[in-house]
Amino acid sequence: MKAITFQCAALAALMMAGPAFATDQGVTDTEILLGEVEPLTGPPALLGVAHNLGVRLAIEEANADGSVAGRKLRLIAEDDGYVTARTIQAIKKLTSVDKVFALTALSGSGQALASMPVIEQIGIPTMSPIGTVPDLYDPPKQNLFVVGQTYVEGMHQLALFLADKFPGKKWGMVLQDDDYGLQLQEGIDMARKEKDIGIVCESKYKRGQKDFSSEMLGVKDAGVEVFIAGGIISENIAMVKEMEKLDIDPATAIFWPGRVSAVLKLIGPASDSLYAVDYVTPMASDEGKAFMELAKEHLSEEELARINRYTLTGYSSTRALIEAIKRCADDLTWACTNAELAKTKGLKTGVMETISFDGSRFSNQPVQIMQADFENLTFKPVE
Repeated sequence: MKAITFQCAALAALMMAGPAFATDQGVTDTEILLGEVEPLTGPPALLGVAHNLGVRLAIEEANADGSVAGRKLRLIAEDDGYVTARTIQAIKKLTSVDKVFALTALSGSGQALASMPVIEQIGIPTMSPIGTVPDLYDPPKQNLFVVGQTYVEGMHQLALFLADKFPGKKWGMVLQDDDYGLQLQEGIDMARKEKDIGIVCESKYKRGQKDFSSEMLGVKDAGVEVFIAGGIISENIAMVKEMEKLDIDPATAIFWPGRVSAVLKLIGPASDSLYAVDYVTPMASDEGKAFMELAKEHLSEEELARINRYTLTGYSSTRALIEAIKRCADDLTWACTNAELAKTKGLKTGVMETISFDGSRFSNQPVQIMQADFENLTFKPVE
C-alpha cells in the first residue's frame, strides 16, 4: 500500500509540474497566448508602455489578417517596475500559472540577464527587444532571440561619426556607473582606436542621480566641445539643462534609450540639434509616418500619444515571433517555433532594416545617426 501511495504521489507531482514545461502550453483550438514583462509603472514606464503598444499592434495586425490557422493571439503583460526580482517572479507566473506559449519581452538588459537561467531551463520561445547585450546571445541560447543592436556597437558608430564631424575637438563624457555605462565606454574605446578622439573631461554617476551641476561645471572648465551624455532619460535631461544654465553649448550626443519626444519636450529648445543613434526609423521619416497610420487603425488616441521608438522595436520583434509561429501552425510547439525563429531571414517590418537571425540568436541591426528637431519634437536622419 505504501509503494502504491508513493507512486501515486510521484505521478501527481509530475502532473502538477509538467504543464509549466510542456512545449504546447498556451495553445487551444481558438487561441495562442503570449506573455511579456516590462515596466508599466514609474519613470521607466515611458519605455515599457510604448513597447507594450508595439507588441499589441503586431498582435492586432495579425489577428485582423486572419490570425494563425484560425487561432487568435492574446497577450498577458506583467509589470515589473524595472525591478529584477519582480521580473523573475512575473516570468514564473506567466509560464507556470498563465501557461503562455511564448514571451515577447524580458524587460531591460539587466532583468533579461538575470532571467536567462529560468528561460533556458523552461525552453519557452523568448524575444528580447529591449535589452540588447552580448551576454544574451553569446553564447547562443536555444530559445532566446535578441532583436536590435548592442549598446557597444551603437556607441562605437556614434563616436566614429562625431570624430569625423568634429575633428580635433575636445571631448567630454558623463556615463552611468553600471553595466550600461561600461558598454558605452567600451564603444567609445573602440572608436578611439580608429580615430583621434581627445577626451579632456570624464566622470561617472550613480543611477538615479538628479543633480549634475558639479559634472557640468567640469565640462565647462575643461572647454569641452563634443559631449556624450551617457544617461538614460532623466539624467540626460538634467545634464543638458544644466549646460544651458552655464551658457555652454557643446555638440551633444545621447543614446537611444533617451531618443524619445518626451525628452526633447522636457529639455526644451536646448535639445535642438542633439545627436543620437538608433536602429529604428525616426517617427518623422516616411516609414515612421506609415507606421503611425497603421497604429491609428488599432490604437486609441491616448495610446497613440504614448508611442515612441520602443513601440517600433516591440512591434518588429513580435512580428518576427508571429511569423515563426505561423510557419509552425500545423505543428505548433516550442521546438518548431525556436527552430523557425532561428531560420528568420530578410523579414521586413517597415521600421528597421530587415530582421535576420541566420541560425544565430541576434539580428545585428545596422544603426543610423540622427539629430533632434525640437520644433517638431522628433529626430531626423543625418544626411
